[in-house]
Amino acid sequence: MNNYSTIYEAVGETEGVRRIVEVFYPKVKEHPLLGPLFPEDITPVMDKQALFLSQFFGGPPLYSDQYGHPMMRGRHMPFPITPERAEAWLDCMNRALVDLGMPEELRLFIIERLSAPAHHFINTDD
Repeated sequence: MNNYSTIYEAVGETEGVRRIVEVFYPKVKEHPLLGPLFPEDITPVMDKQALFLSQFFGGPPLYSDQYGHPMMRGRHMPFPITPERAEAWLDCMNRALVDLGMPEELRLFIIERLSAPAHHFINTDD
């Protein structure tokens, strides 16, 4: 992260977060374990994800300002989140960051930072 105080700054703030989301979600939609969990029109999901990641990465509280407290585990409860799906989600994110040319140190830091929430959302083994 070197000269940045937040991941949000390091990835290019709002524009950078949006690029991550735009490269990430096609990978999610194509993934056999993840794609079926998402609606056909994924645009609203992408918009919310961009707001959430901006906030999660240390930027302005865009998600909370618009939707209230994230309560992400609760918001994911209607969907069967297995350990395999958590890992698939992280893999899609990692591949998106690689595709964007994210510096390795920053990419690994982001994946590490996202690993805890991804595993916290697990709600089934099936």
